[in-house]
Amino acid sequence: MGPQKPRRRYTGLRKWFRRTKVRYRVFRANIARNPVLDLTYRITMGVLGTAVVIIGLIALPAPGPGWAIIFIGLGILAAEFHWAKKVLHWVRVRYDLWVAWMGRQTRPTQLLVMTGILGLVAVCAWLLGVFSTVGGWVGIDWPWLESPFAPLLVQMLGPGVPPR
Repeated sequence: MGPQKPRRRYTGLRKWFRRTKVRYRVFRANIARNPVLDLTYRITMGVLGTAVVIIGLIALPAPGPGWAIIFIGLGILAAEFHWAKKVLHWVRVRYDLWVAWMGRQTRPTQLLVMTGILGLVAVCAWLLGVFSTVGGWVGIDWPWLESPFAPLLVQMLGPGVPPR
């Protein structure tokens, strides 16, 4: 028998994550003993994870933490489904490649890409009616601020919502 490696000591946040991971595995093993409870848990986590990913996809073009929400949703799914673990890994690798690529670009290229992303966010906000809503709050009622989907949104929300 060769020399033993010294045990690694975890402190702070790493220690908390490690303890939480162990507790989750024990919790999950207890659920897995009952087939009905196991199936119910897997379905619940599948629905919850899918809902979080969909919310993240909706939030992606809008200002906010779209990617973080998608990663959280994929993490929920990956805890139960092997295919989701593969997808999460694939998305992480692509995201890291994108960040590394952006870091290697010149400032003008970075500014051009960021301007394009900001333009996409502005178009999404306009289509969702954010500009006309905020304009209404401050007394600006310019017709071009109105989303082309505003009549559709009024129809979908029902007659209780007054048209603008």
